[in-house]
Amino acid sequence: MDTVDKIPQIRLLKKGAEASLFRTQWCGRDVVVKVRIPKKYRPVVLDQQIRNYRTVHEPQLMHDAKVSGVPTPLIYLINVPESTIIMQYIKGQPVKSQLNKLDKLNRHISCVQIGESIACLHRHGLIHGDLTTSNMIQAISGRIYFIDFGLGEKNMELEAQGVDLHLFKRALQSTHFEFWEDCFTSVMYGYASIRGVQMTQKVYEKIRQIEKRGRYVEERRP
Repeated sequence: MDTVDKIPQIRLLKKGAEASLFRTQWCGRDVVVKVRIPKKYRPVVLDQQIRNYRTVHEPQLMHDAKVSGVPTPLIYLINVPESTIIMQYIKGQPVKSQLNKLDKLNRHISCVQIGESIACLHRHGLIHGDLTTSNMIQAISGRIYFIDFGLGEKNMELEAQGVDLHLFKRALQSTHFEFWEDCFTSVMYGYASIRGVQMTQKVYEKIRQIEKRGRYVEERRP
């Protein structure tokens, strides 16, 4: 964590299971520094390999997402040996906190925008891997930025797309339980506007299959 130690006036934003996020100034820019933390339960060499891979892979996915039409923070610096990424700080609020404050119309508008972005990712073979409203920032301009692609991958399979949306549905049910159904309907409306009705129906059917498998496992438990 030498890079972090050398930056003055650095402030911890979030400490997660995989990485810590810091906010600071870097080269005159307002930035976020993401540092992947060593895991003591893993062999040292394997741990370094995993952190190196994710440090390189995440910015690549963020770039590809941007190319697909999804707003993501700009990447300024990647320090692989220190498992550190310096990226643009997006001025705004997490969608997780914003969604509960919006009226029904503006909530619908935000969720449609989210659905459009997810569809853009899937259309280009990109899976976010951790779709939650905590990993989306609504900027002052109103644009919704997707962040934290650490668990993402490149995958064109319908199963992966269904899992991505299934996890987001579960996140809505958990975090925004009072109106999750309206939110998810709006997300799928936005999704269909990009991918078309036929493809959206295929993905939705895959979500239903995944849910049925989950219920079957629960029923089989003693």
